[in-house]
Amino acid sequence: MLLAGCGANTSPPSLTGIKGTDITHAEDFSHSGMSGERRLALNDHNGRAVTLNTFKGKLVVLFFGYTHCPDVCPTTLSDMAEALRLMRPEAAAKVQVLFATVDPKRDTPEILQAYVPYFHPDFLGLHGSPEQVAQAANEFKIVYRKQVEAGASDYLMDHSAGSYVLDRQSRLRLYLPFATSPADIANDLQVLLKIA
Repeated sequence: MLLAGCGANTSPPSLTGIKGTDITHAEDFSHSGMSGERRLALNDHNGRAVTLNTFKGKLVVLFFGYTHCPDVCPTTLSDMAEALRLMRPEAAAKVQVLFATVDPKRDTPEILQAYVPYFHPDFLGLHGSPEQVAQAANEFKIVYRKQVEAGASDYLMDHSAGSYVLDRQSRLRLYLPFATSPADIANDLQVLLKIA
């Protein structure tokens, strides 16, 4: 009986010393999507098909947004870039920031390729068909919808504004609310790098 209990719990430990929200054991994220599996099956802005498995071995910071976003998206990407600059280069190199579009109609690979690396050369933009984007958003419980103002020729996208951090085994660990400071982001990434 002692042997049976030894090592049976492979669940990652809760995090201490973080500024964001530890969602390691959050009930809402115990499973995801229609299939129960969190895959994030999209294409990066270089045309490569990717999933979460593509980035195993790195921390992944995932944010859903769109390039025509007037405030939340550029602020978030700027804050992420500054957080990486606050970290030691060897630690920052173990982090992959992903920007997944919720506006696949306008956010072509070419648009994402020009927009996302502007904030940091290692950031990747992700896109797919409307159905692929909807599936990926569902896996992370992201809400988004088109917002058309009366008489306007263009539209905005309302969308969830926080970022998720997955550990190096692609397990969901942290939620970073919009406007988390770069220093706090850097702190949390470094905490997670030390333990997972």
